[in-house]
Amino acid sequence: MSRTTRDSDRPTDRGADGPDPHIPEAGGPATRRGPVVAALMLGMALAALDATIIATAVPQIVGDLGGFAVFSWLFSGYLLAVTVTLPVYGKLSDTFGRKPVLLTGIVLFLVGSLACAGAWNMASLIAFRVVQGLGGGALQGTVQTIAADLYPMPERPKIQAKLSSVWATSAVAGPALGGLLAAYADWRWIFLVNLPVGAVALWLIARHFTETGRGGRAGGRPRVDWPGALAIFVCGGLLLTALVQGGVAWPWLSAPSLLLFAGSAVCAAVTVLIERRAAEPIIPGWVWRRRTISAVNLALGALGLLMVAPTVFLPTYAQAVLGLGPTAAGFVLSVMTLSWPVSAALSSHVYNRLGIRNCAVLGIGAAGLVLLAFPLLPYPGAAWQPALLMLALGAALGLFQLPLIIGVQSSVGYAERGTATASILFCRQVGQSVGAALFGAVANTTLNDRLAGAPSDIRPGLPGDLDAVSRALEHTGALTAHATDYLRRAVAATVDHVYLGAAAAAALALLALVLLAPRRFPVHADAPPGGAPAEAPAGDDGRARTGGTEPDAT
Repeated sequence: MSRTTRDSDRPTDRGADGPDPHIPEAGGPATRRGPVVAALMLGMALAALDATIIATAVPQIVGDLGGFAVFSWLFSGYLLAVTVTLPVYGKLSDTFGRKPVLLTGIVLFLVGSLACAGAWNMASLIAFRVVQGLGGGALQGTVQTIAADLYPMPERPKIQAKLSSVWATSAVAGPALGGLLAAYADWRWIFLVNLPVGAVALWLIARHFTETGRGGRAGGRPRVDWPGALAIFVCGGLLLTALVQGGVAWPWLSAPSLLLFAGSAVCAAVTVLIERRAAEPIIPGWVWRRRTISAVNLALGALGLLMVAPTVFLPTYAQAVLGLGPTAAGFVLSVMTLSWPVSAALSSHVYNRLGIRNCAVLGIGAAGLVLLAFPLLPYPGAAWQPALLMLALGAALGLFQLPLIIGVQSSVGYAERGTATASILFCRQVGQSVGAALFGAVANTTLNDRLAGAPSDIRPGLPGDLDAVSRALEHTGALTAHATDYLRRAVAATVDHVYLGAAAAAALALLALVLLAPRRFPVHADAPPGGAPAEAPAGDDGRARTGGTEPDAT
């Protein structure tokens, strides 16, 4: 193939109803897909449960270990470690193969879990949570990559829907399981339950998953850009610390925030210089030069941004405005995780007819309308009203996220798939961190304005921030009926503004797809069955040559 082609001008090499004959079933004949898929789901369950199971046990953990002032780092430290290691593990999986990276990630996660169970104070627990996060970064990216390796493009929605169902189940079961273990056993069992699950996943991968090839440059010794990996780790660590702690541990315009942001900017410049000179950069330039991947990176970054509204602020709305208990408030949110995997599983019927980009545009457009509808809910309203909106939001986002992930994974060969997958997951995680900081500032500004404008007869007794207001509304006996109603309306207005910001994030994702994404996503032609996956040669514009495009919309 002697010339570089545009994303949309090549003939397709596969039909809409069958797999591409040039794409191998990754792993070769020694791999049994059933046990490997079970292992992937168990590995994903480790990461998914960890994100939800700890929250309900925080009072018991703080009561035992102390350290209330820094307990938020139980979550922030884990998130930071996962986010900054995603690009590194993606590149390592392309260089040395998926299996060693996934096995290393599971082992790190289990070591961190065992250490967390033996923590003697809050500082040690936070440090061991970071170790867990180092394993979690390998789990999240590599599980998604192996799933794409195992299945050709037409079958990928099924496996991705299974992985999505793991997150949905964990969102519902995690808080309940964490509460039960903390109440009737000991909070340390929250970490110990990871050990048998991880051990089974470890055995299944080691026993049943065999790779037929490796990534990296053919005929050369694999090289790892360790200076680039360190630079990315430091840059991401400084930036995420500034975003997570700004406005919480210290004011946004204080010296710590300014120093962290300045340090992250300097590190970003150093990282670019290192990566441009590296023979095998951790984040290659083609990640941003190819329209398909860069558009999806931006779109999923916006998805991380908008997801802050339902996951962080909806439970507060349900409890403070609707007067629901924690369990009922969790149910209002969890309905979104029920419709999301169902919609994702059915998305292939939509994008096979409309195309991947149009399917994603349809999904994010519908999500934007749902988010705009939230401020129109009546006050105080009934619980079924926001629950219905969340059900619709999950269905819309299922049509948006999964086709884009499949489209990116199908546009690259085996030797680039880990890096491409990690890049979109990394952008989504960074978007979530930016969203938490941005919408936290929006919420505090709105609430402060409302409290500053409160009538003089109730103003002296009003708390000063959203958390304090939420706690005050849990014990309304100390407030007059007038003050209680005023606070509930203030919280409702605050969450309304956050949802409007989330709708703006949906609009950004829509623009990224419409303006940058190709009309038809390219489909890469992997090595023929029985051969080792080979890296596709890149053209002058930095894009890998493809074997065709997705079928035209009909």
